[in-house]
Amino acid sequence: MRRREFIGVLGGAAAWPLAARAQQPAAPIIGFLNPASSTEFAYRVAAFREGLAEMGYVENQNVKIEYRWGQHQYDRLPELATDLVQHRVAAIAATGGVPSVRAAKTATSGIPIIFTFEGDPVEFGLVASLNHPGGNVTGITMISSLIVPRRIGLLRDVIPGIKTIAILMNSTSPANKAEVAAAEQAARTFGWQVRVLSASGNGDFGEAFQPLTRERADALLVCTDPIFESQRDQIIALAAHHVVPAIYALREYPMSGGLMSYGASITDLYRQAGVYIGRILKGERPADLPVMQASKFEFVINLKTAKTLGLTIPNQMQLLADEVIE
Repeated sequence: MRRREFIGVLGGAAAWPLAARAQQPAAPIIGFLNPASSTEFAYRVAAFREGLAEMGYVENQNVKIEYRWGQHQYDRLPELATDLVQHRVAAIAATGGVPSVRAAKTATSGIPIIFTFEGDPVEFGLVASLNHPGGNVTGITMISSLIVPRRIGLLRDVIPGIKTIAILMNSTSPANKAEVAAAEQAARTFGWQVRVLSASGNGDFGEAFQPLTRERADALLVCTDPIFESQRDQIIALAAHHVVPAIYALREYPMSGGLMSYGASITDLYRQAGVYIGRILKGERPADLPVMQASKFEFVINLKTAKTLGLTIPNQMQLLADEVIE
């Protein structure tokens, strides 16, 4: 072989990897929509990535994620969802409740949407049924209105002689209205009076708690809401200031000084959302993926906070708890 021909062969061989790389498909892009902020919910994003990894997708290796955070402003979500659609994402993880899902569903009827959601998606018109969602929307839900009676029962077991219970709700959250209705019904079966404290999530929690200075509540139930979760330190401090025992939806509250919580594992919901997105990327359709209901629940008690409130947690309650903070 002539030297010039041999160099030409080598040159062609050296170009093969470059050509192969050029022919590789671009990594799919998925959208992540949430009404809170990245700094507050970093651990949830980590759980979401874990679910993706279970399906073989690793961020910045073979998949890209476009994050859109509402920064506590629900009215920004439609614009953020539209922006994700314009980025031609392959799927959208609409996390953090009803407003995210509705914003994504309004923005697109074709791109698959996977939600994490605290209400009944059938009741809110997001899917046709839990087993056969239809359309482009499915996901994972913790139907909190079904869990609320359990929280009411735990308050009764821990706090003797309750006569009045306060319920803190986000007035802008459709799912909270269902929670309040369930809580009112459960509380009245015990003969309790109910006082609803309404906040919009825009930093007016102090004002929302003001009724407690006029009329004493024996206990407080805090509704499930991503904006409440991002402001949990303020809510816990206000409950302590008013010396009112409170139960919350998520373990993060007692971990931060709240009295107790009972609810679905939020990190497991986000992990499952990552798994569902991975299944979508592998070719499955949201219409064929049934809405999953939360299966992992946690009961957490903070004994230090109980002591501060002058409460004695019965031993049988401590034994029931998944975690007791001392």
